[in-house]
Amino acid sequence: MDKEYNDLIGDIIKGNDYSYEKDLTGKGKPLSKDYIQKDTFQHFQKIAKDAGYLPPWLKLQKEISLLVQAAQTEGDIKKINKQIKMHNRICPPPLQKGFVSLATLEAAKREW
Repeated sequence: MDKEYNDLIGDIIKGNDYSYEKDLTGKGKPLSKDYIQKDTFQHFQKIAKDAGYLPPWLKLQKEISLLVQAAQTEGDIKKINKQIKMHNRICPPPLQKGFVSLATLEAAKREW
């Protein structure tokens, strides 16, 4: 052996095409004031929003909104309520919505 110790991780990094010495965009630049003032979760939310990420329950909410606007029959209402049930399982409790019926369809169109 030519080394005193085995550096497995170092050997793996050196063996890859990607090296940490390459592609260091932003190296040496000071951190923005926003970075210092916000916590980690707020940074994640901003980055996710900028990247166009939507949580699954928001995607589902948009789908339900489209279904509610086009609903006309009892069959449509059943499909919508099935989607609402799934939405309520995955969204935060304060944002959960009630089921729709033919009698409450007009109010649901305004709510969704």
